[in-house]
Amino acid sequence: LNGASVMEKTNRIRKGLWISIIIVIGWLAIGGVSGPVFSKISTVQENDNSAFLPESAESTVASKITVKFSDQSADQLPTLLLALGDLSPQRNPEAFAKLNSYANGLGSKILPESKKPLSTYFIAGAPLQAFPSQDGKAALISVQLNSKIAGENINEEPLLPLIVEFIREDLKENFGGAKIDTHVTGPGGIFADLFGAFGSIDTKLLSTTLIVVAIILIVVYRSPILWILPLFTAATALGFATMIVYYLAKANVIDLNGQTQGILDVLVLGAATDYALLLISRYREELHLHKSRFDAMRIALRGVVEPTVASGSTVIAGLMVLLLSDLSSNRGLGPVGSIGIACAMFAALTLLPSLLVLFGRWIFWPKRPRFDSEDEKLSGLWAKVGGLVDRKPKPIWISTALLLVIFAGFSVTLKSDGLAQTDAFTARPDSVIGLEKLGEHFPSGEGTPVEIVVKESDQKASISAISQVKNVASVIPVTKRDMATMAPTQEVKVIDGNVLLYATLEVPADSIEAKNTIPAIREAAKSVNPSSLVGGQTAIGYDVDQSSRRDNRVIIPIVLLLIALILGLLLRSIFAAGLLLVTVVLSFFATLGVCALVFEHIFGFKGTDASFPLFAFVFLVALGIDYNIFLMTRVREEAKKIGTKAGVIRGLTVTGGVITSAGIVLAATFGVLGVLPLVFLAELGFAVAFGVLLDTIVVRSLLVPALVRILGKKIWWPSKLSKQGQD
Repeated sequence: LNGASVMEKTNRIRKGLWISIIIVIGWLAIGGVSGPVFSKISTVQENDNSAFLPESAESTVASKITVKFSDQSADQLPTLLLALGDLSPQRNPEAFAKLNSYANGLGSKILPESKKPLSTYFIAGAPLQAFPSQDGKAALISVQLNSKIAGENINEEPLLPLIVEFIREDLKENFGGAKIDTHVTGPGGIFADLFGAFGSIDTKLLSTTLIVVAIILIVVYRSPILWILPLFTAATALGFATMIVYYLAKANVIDLNGQTQGILDVLVLGAATDYALLLISRYREELHLHKSRFDAMRIALRGVVEPTVASGSTVIAGLMVLLLSDLSSNRGLGPVGSIGIACAMFAALTLLPSLLVLFGRWIFWPKRPRFDSEDEKLSGLWAKVGGLVDRKPKPIWISTALLLVIFAGFSVTLKSDGLAQTDAFTARPDSVIGLEKLGEHFPSGEGTPVEIVVKESDQKASISAISQVKNVASVIPVTKRDMATMAPTQEVKVIDGNVLLYATLEVPADSIEAKNTIPAIREAAKSVNPSSLVGGQTAIGYDVDQSSRRDNRVIIPIVLLLIALILGLLLRSIFAAGLLLVTVVLSFFATLGVCALVFEHIFGFKGTDASFPLFAFVFLVALGIDYNIFLMTRVREEAKKIGTKAGVIRGLTVTGGVITSAGIVLAATFGVLGVLPLVFLAELGFAVAFGVLLDTIVVRSLLVPALVRILGKKIWWPSKLSKQGQD
């Protein structure tokens, strides 16, 4: 019998060894296929706000009519070339003539990357000429780029920023020595700078994230070798997720933008590392109790599969609710993020265990866990924290809850009414500086008017009504052009009985003030005829913000309901699910309160994007609940053996270190979003980083254990565990 037992054990080890080898080879093959795709992911991005709106949005409906009024094309992307200096045609006719000559010859200049003239990328027939400001200190050239180039690439680089940067450098070269400052701004310039910011996601963001995670893992494990395995697992999971997302986006199955790609990177690296930390911690614990590393891994997996799958499912459920969003950009984040989380779970539960058993105990060097040796986690810092919670649960839960309530009180001061595109950068790119200078010499909305479709018979009445609206500088109808010279004539253009009016605003077209003017313009236009439609870039921005607010009202309650159901099923307890959900929601509002204070008084941001509360909620609640899942599944396991009150202290003691480490990793990965020069990602990174640390250090370490310690086995109501065993 003893010989048969040894033979059976040997066969089991051999079988486990071969399974591990096959799994590792399979993942290496996936890595080999996904690697080349990684550098191409930015080529399938869609960063145009107008493409995100639902068909029912008024600006979307208006665009289908305004397209008919264009003599050139529907795909105009206004790009403004601003020259600052003495450019008065009367005082300095030579300088103005030179600028006009430059405008006329701009289309013939060759773009080095494509070897094609710039006119290839301009709207055909659009006139190019300089317009002086009234004060004679500036001149403006409006270049109508074809917006289709926003989705094109040359040598896997976005085309739009290449064109804009070429024009910027060419302007400086031609006018830099003539005491004339030049800027390229308007929608084309701003989009180009946004593309440039998103372009660093592939390099700067990813490399910084990997370095940060590596440093944290080295500190956590105090091992020169072990950190490589979880980091390799996370990077492989990211490559797999990126490959899937790339092909789905390329096939137009999902929408991908720069923000979503950045979030995917940090989400996968953070989540995969978290799951890896949980597994390695439990595996190390079991190595103290089992001589065979294969037995230790089998039991460790049994202990972590349920909380890992529940944790990942919670995040996936929260993300997939984004499919109910009005905005395709938000809808895209749902499947993209879910694919990332699924790949992170899959890699952490297959690739990492295989690597660990193949390398053996020595991978933990210099602190190799030995069979029958004492587990150091049962003594130390978290044993002391557990002892404190055991002795003083009531003062702890009251003080921590009060702290969260105080922070949450400031959440009502968070400015989430949207951001102007010029406020979307943490730095000051050329397009932002140019737009500010533009407003000093021209109406700030010059070049990007609000577009109003009215009936021909309502033209005069509509112009009169709209002209009375605050912030409207002028209202003019679109006229026909001379087909020979393409110069505008005095004859108003009428199509299908409609006239198109251009309302130039006194404020920047992408500003909060401009977007807040849209309802007043719509009211004025519809007071003449309810069938009038208001569109254009400013109206698109307003409609995007309105859709974001609608998403907040619809999606947040559904996410809460789904998470409550998952928690209830996992813990077999309505009471525990409700309690955990309340603590995480309180933590979310406390985080928003801190964000309101930090964004305004420390970072100096003008506010947040209208979608910020939704994104922050999905990530904070879905990710924040993870740590309570990790804790409470272990507490439930211990409660069956030693009772709930003792079980929560032991659960806190043995999971304290790993969950805190996981929280620090996730906080650090999201915090890295701040390296990109975009306010939205910097704000989201700070919110998730702070919120995760608040959850791991305060909520999961003190508030929840203290409440469970007081409630005892009642926490498991209505399951059998609430009626049997020790309290």
